[in-house]
Amino acid sequence: MSKIEKAKGWKHSKPGLLLSIGTSAFGAISIVKDVRSARDESDTLKLVNALVGAAALITGTALLVRELRQLASDDVLQG
Repeated sequence: MSKIEKAKGWKHSKPGLLLSIGTSAFGAISIVKDVRSARDESDTLKLVNALVGAAALITGTALLVRELRQLASDDVLQG
């Protein structure tokens, strides 16, 4: 197995998925700051941008959680 194949396998492993979910949590902090900034400046366009980013972050996290659940259900040792 090549190094590239091993790296791709890491993304679909339980630790890799948990790391991705953790990274998404840090993205949420940035979005909260953007929303506060947009409200303080009364900038509707920045607020819409932050809300669209939040929707993308929520969707991405939901996909990661679903993949994590599928990985756990496919695990032979968990029964």
